[in-house]
Amino acid sequence: MKVVLFCGGQGLRMRGAAASGNGADLPKPMVPLGNRPILWHLMKYYAHFGHTEFILCLGYKGATIKEFFAGYQEWISNDFVLSGGGARLELLNRDMDDWRITLLDTGQDANIGERLMAVRPFLEGEAMFLANYSDGLTDCPLPAITDRLIDTGAVAACMVSRPNISLHMVNHDKAGLVTDVLDAEQANAWINAGFFAFRQEIFDYMRPGEELVLEPFQRLIAERRLAAYPYEGFWRCCDTFKDLQTLESLLARGPAPWEVWRRAAPARSVAETMTLRHAVTV
Repeated sequence: MKVVLFCGGQGLRMRGAAASGNGADLPKPMVPLGNRPILWHLMKYYAHFGHTEFILCLGYKGATIKEFFAGYQEWISNDFVLSGGGARLELLNRDMDDWRITLLDTGQDANIGERLMAVRPFLEGEAMFLANYSDGLTDCPLPAITDRLIDTGAVAACMVSRPNISLHMVNHDKAGLVTDVLDAEQANAWINAGFFAFRQEIFDYMRPGEELVLEPFQRLIAERRLAAYPYEGFWRCCDTFKDLQTLESLLARGPAPWEVWRRAAPARSVAETMTLRHAVTV
């Protein structure tokens, strides 16, 4: 399945913490995590499950993302053998030789719904596709999300997770007085983690200018066509510098929770994924 990655936001809460060498702020998905951007880690996650065709929805500083992939250097994150006095470099393994990446400018100020609508022509013929906000990492078994979409007959499915920041849920009465203060765990809260699976029919529920999770999702909810996959395992959104520090700490201890490609075989092979795709198509 194709993977749509929304990479056009400005990531205002990361400003200043994610400055490039020339002093200009990086796009949020390009904030370095180890020796690669967050976006690369996310793409490796999808590739581990056999999904290697990506559509990148660019916006804010999209040229920075284009430059990264156009000048990609695999030797930075792979072992290699150097010989001939440095004239020959033999990679012992590769990152993305089987990846196909389409990079599209979807507007400087477009919202997520507008970005998805802009890449619709590149999803023709796809019975199902995946999408992501490009600002979070998880070790969730990806086939569980697509299976939830199929099993429920929904048009859209998203992974939902517990908040990983300290949130306090406040209840108040009509007089404006607080009646309860609960943390998110006590309130049994779940939030949209930004890992989506869609059928092609999602576009029937969208209108020009609408944000994806507002009006279109409300239409799906009204028809009981929006599914959730609750996941209690690792998920972390990188919204702030503190979030980035947490991810860097996990990566330094390694393997990090989201590095599923370093720990185990994929839950479903590429061949099985293609069989599933054929079954859904027919």
